[in-house]
Amino acid sequence: MAIQKNVKIKNRKARFEYEILDTFTAGIVLRGTEIKAIREGKASIAESFCEFNSKGELFVINMTIQEYSHATHYNHSPKSERKLLLNRSELKKLEKEVKNSGLTIIPLVLFTNNKGLAKIDIALARGKKLYDKRETIKERDTKKQLSRIKKSFNN
Repeated sequence: MAIQKNVKIKNRKARFEYEILDTFTAGIVLRGTEIKAIREGKASIAESFCEFNSKGELFVINMTIQEYSHATHYNHSPKSERKLLLNRSELKKLEKEVKNSGLTIIPLVLFTNNKGLAKIDIALARGKKLYDKRETIKERDTKKQLSRIKKSFNN
């Protein structure tokens, strides 16, 4: 598989399962074979979440980066914890929000910037209740119906 210039891997369930309150862009500490696998598009952030350790560092957990196909025995493990790089003030704000109000930090998009570095958009989020999810489905359906009516009206 060819290496892609711009990689954009989305967490599609995130906006359905959670109410997004605030977003941040963070760098990721990766090993050599991990960045190569990401550039091939072989990563998933679907079931991942972020957590603080005892030192106050933020880690993304359960993010899957498949093993790089052309690596030797120096390959990485697919589901290891990976450290996220943010400003100290951003880390303190996130840690305070998570501890005090019980919010979660979830990854939204894993991408490479124009310099070729891997970045991740993370969000401070609150879990939606079942009725909120139903409301989201209703809104989506009404938007579809409106666009169909407008399209038939214009033709």
